[in-house]
Amino acid sequence: MKYVLMFADTEQFAADLAAMDDAERERAYGRVRQWFADHADKITGHTYLMPPDTATTVRLDQGEPLVTDGPFVEGKEVVSGFAEIDVADLDEALRLARAWPGCPVVEIRPIAGA
Repeated sequence: MKYVLMFADTEQFAADLAAMDDAERERAYGRVRQWFADHADKITGHTYLMPPDTATTVRLDQGEPLVTDGPFVEGKEVVSGFAEIDVADLDEALRLARAWPGCPVVEIRPIAGA
């Protein structure tokens, strides 16, 4: 079964990461790289997204589309990246998400038709 794990940063996580010295930050990034290496047989694709202030949103609601700068919604959590995984079931997807060493929120969604 295919799922997408969406990794979401929080304001506190971003502040904590920014407050780290270079060695601490590199260790944190190293844990994330190791997670990807450890689960490479299940990950079919992944990417890191640029920050939300680089987003452009098109709202399609009655009449002409409205284009605005910034994310679709403002919130305390922003999706910073995602990984597509191919696993046996939701339980296996949950095991991968629980092992995620990066940002504090992981949303799991099944891929339609997969």
